[in-house]
Amino acid sequence: MKNELKRELKTPGAILMGLGSIVGTGIFVSIAIATQIAGSGIIIAVVIAAVLAAFNGLSSAQLAAAHSVSGGTYEYGNRFLNSYFGFAAGWMFLIAKSASAATAVLGCIGYLFYAFGVNADNVGIVGAGLLLLFVMTLLVSGGIRRSNQANIIIVSATLLGLTALVIVSFFVKGFPVQPIVDSVKDTSITSILYGSALMFVAYTGYGRIATLGEEVSEPRSTIPKAIILAMVIIVILYLAVSLTAINVMGAEAFGLSVEGKAAPLMLVAQSLSVPVIGPVITIAAITAMLGVVLNLLLGLSRVILSMARRKDLPTKLSKINHKTQSPAIAVWVTGGIIGVLVLSGDVVFTWSFSAFTVLIYYAITNLAALRMPADLRLYPRWIPAFGLFGCLFLAFWIEPTFWIGGLALLGVGLIWHSIALKLKSRSKD
Repeated sequence: MKNELKRELKTPGAILMGLGSIVGTGIFVSIAIATQIAGSGIIIAVVIAAVLAAFNGLSSAQLAAAHSVSGGTYEYGNRFLNSYFGFAAGWMFLIAKSASAATAVLGCIGYLFYAFGVNADNVGIVGAGLLLLFVMTLLVSGGIRRSNQANIIIVSATLLGLTALVIVSFFVKGFPVQPIVDSVKDTSITSILYGSALMFVAYTGYGRIATLGEEVSEPRSTIPKAIILAMVIIVILYLAVSLTAINVMGAEAFGLSVEGKAAPLMLVAQSLSVPVIGPVITIAAITAMLGVVLNLLLGLSRVILSMARRKDLPTKLSKINHKTQSPAIAVWVTGGIIGVLVLSGDVVFTWSFSAFTVLIYYAITNLAALRMPADLRLYPRWIPAFGLFGCLFLAFWIEPTFWIGGLALLGVGLIWHSIALKLKSRSKD
């Protein structure tokens, strides 16, 4: 068909795409944001978020295997639920991941400016972020092959840098026994659950693999395998890095490190007093943030592509550039949406707002998995049932400001969708 994407990603490439979205803002910025809330209980929050993410990952895997087209839960909602759930999923995904991408852009600039001692005001940080976003959008509009090759380099550099930090910390500070002990002391359940909601977003990059369903070879076997392997790798890495950071700085100091230029792991590296580790973490952090922006530009543009195909968005957005095999117009629109959020200049705001909206998105994912026919189901129904309950439960532990705003935007989107359906119905008559 004219507007179909080329299937060229295999399991290793799909895993790297997932890791490129997961290993980034979450590990370099949001762990510190969540630590401000949960304190030493961040270790428990990381585990709770990982468990919920694993259930959601299995739901996403079986949905993607059964319905392997680009668009993720937007497509699954339309197929297994109804157009309102489908639209709500697409709408929430665009909002949530645009906010995550904006956080990544600002985080990247924060680490870059901190490393070079640049004392820029908010206008300077936002301006640099917009310039970086323009360059990344240009790269993604050039096609997935070029983007996939860049992603391999980015993920490799990031994993090497984080591994170096953990190893150096082990030799300098010893095994992180105290952070594990402190995690069960003097921490309120409310704070842990709020921290878990914030950390959940840091795991959700596995959904990138599902949104590439139309570009993955043998999707029924490749997508579940890639999601599960990516989740195993990331859980181990998140626990290692969070324990390392708290072992080196203490929970309170680490939580406060997200303020200012938002470069918390740079402060961890400096606290180790090992000269080489600072530059290594700088490179790892910057490449990780670039990986997040790269992959979210890809994922968001594919959802816009799917929504345009169903005429929930202007149909021109579904056009594929056959030279680059990329939905170039959708990519540039995605870049514009992220750019608007970058204007806030506040990583805590963008990440917290992303947390609520992404939990609603994955609640719809699990609901769609519950409605799958038995012959398409890969896992028992209790798995998506647990995921659905967990997402809705955690969503409302976030500050009311964010979930009230998120629900308001969801309502606006559904009103728009209702009007659009009526207009479509009239045009057919």
